[in-house]
Amino acid sequence: MFVDVWNTLALSCWREAVPEVPMHIAITMDGNGRWAQKRGKPRLHGHRAGAETAKTIVLAAPDMGVSHLTLFAFSTENWKRPNVEVHGIFRLLEEFFTRELDTLASHGIQVGVIGDRRGLPGFVQSVIVRSEEITRSGRKMLVNIALNYGGRWDIVHAVQAIAADVQAGRIGPRDITEEAVESRLSTAGQPDPDLLIRTGGEQRISNFLLWQSAYSEMYVTPVLWPDFTPEHLKAALLEFQSRHRRFGALGPMGEGGDNC
Repeated sequence: MFVDVWNTLALSCWREAVPEVPMHIAITMDGNGRWAQKRGKPRLHGHRAGAETAKTIVLAAPDMGVSHLTLFAFSTENWKRPNVEVHGIFRLLEEFFTRELDTLASHGIQVGVIGDRRGLPGFVQSVIVRSEEITRSGRKMLVNIALNYGGRWDIVHAVQAIAADVQAGRIGPRDITEEAVESRLSTAGQPDPDLLIRTGGEQRISNFLLWQSAYSEMYVTPVLWPDFTPEHLKAALLEFQSRHRRFGALGPMGEGGDNC
C-alpha cells in the first residue's frame, strides 16, 4: 500500500515537459562590441550587424514552431555606457523599426516592447507606439523587445502596482499570490520562457526576466551575436529537446531534480 501511495504521489508531482519546440525563447544578444573590436571597427558597427542578425532570427523562429521570442536589446544597466554608444543604439533601433516594420507585419510578426518606456528618448517612444500599432494583427509570433528593461525593475514595478491596489482597497494582503505578481509583470499573459539563450560565452543572467526564468533551461554559446545564425538556433533547440525538465520533482528514472 505504501508503495502504491508513493507511486501515485510521484506521478502526480513529476512533469516531464519536453515539447518538440519551446513555446517561448528569450535571448541575451551579447557580443556585438567584441565582434566589432575584433574587426577593428567601432562598437556601433557591431550593434548594426547585431540588428541584422536579430531580423534573421525573428523571421526564422516562427518556422521552427516558436510562438514567443524575447530579445534583450537594452538593459537598465546599459545607461552606464558612453553617451555616444547609447545614443547610437537608440538611433539604430529607430532605423531598424522604420525599415523593417512592413516586413515583420507581412510575416505575421507582432512586436511588443517590455521595459520602462518613460526613461527612453521621445523618438524611441514614438517608434515603439508605431511598431506595436502596425504589427498588432500578427498572429504567427510575438517578439518582445526588452528596452530599458531589468528583471528587478519588472518585479518592483509589479509590487508597486499590487501595493497601489491594496492601498485602494481593491485587494487584501491575502490576495497577493504568485499569480497576482505574474499578472502585473511586463510579460503578463505570456508563457514563461522555456529556453534562455545567451550568446558571447558569458555565463550569467544579467538581470533578465528574473521572475519569469525561474525554471527556464539555459543555453550558453561562445558564438558572438552578429555571427549567430538560424543553424545555431536549431542547435539550441536540439539541446533543449535532449533535456528532462523536472521542475523540482524526480526524473523518469528517479534522478534528483532541483532541491532533491
